[in-house]
Amino acid sequence: MLEAIVNGKTIKVDFKGTEVTVNGNTNILDILKVQDGKYFHLIYNQHSYMFELLDFDKESKTYKIGFDGRTYEIGIKDRFDQLLTSMGLDKMSKPKVNDVKAPMPGLVLSVKVTENQDVKKGDPILILEAMKMENIIKSPVDGTIKQILINEKQAVDKNQPLITFI
Repeated sequence: MLEAIVNGKTIKVDFKGTEVTVNGNTNILDILKVQDGKYFHLIYNQHSYMFELLDFDKESKTYKIGFDGRTYEIGIKDRFDQLLTSMGLDKMSKPKVNDVKAPMPGLVLSVKVTENQDVKKGDPILILEAMKMENIIKSPVDGTIKQILINEKQAVDKNQPLITFI
């Protein structure tokens, strides 16, 4: 049995052939790719639905779909994910990042964050100029900025800590 977390709400899902059981209710499921693996037609519980696959993050097993003008985030937990959660080991598989270090020597052109600011993985946190190129340094994890250890227009060395996380 899978767990689907749809916009924060957990739903139990089980598949057997063309039958799907959702929170104990069994129905026939028919799904068809319509275009480029991005658009899908779904028949469930005698209703027809069209939706679009907007994004998929393989690492977190999270889908973003567009349906009826809204965006839904769907996380999938298989039996192994559920076992790790029940044992309290699910958080151990996520990397713990305490700081961001300079990947190369350079000059800090701009700091894009402030202390105590929440950031998402991939958010720009600073711009570092190296070899006459501007490099956007992005957050490696979701987290909160604890301390900014550098200033704009400051020269930094390779592996010098720049920003720490809580």
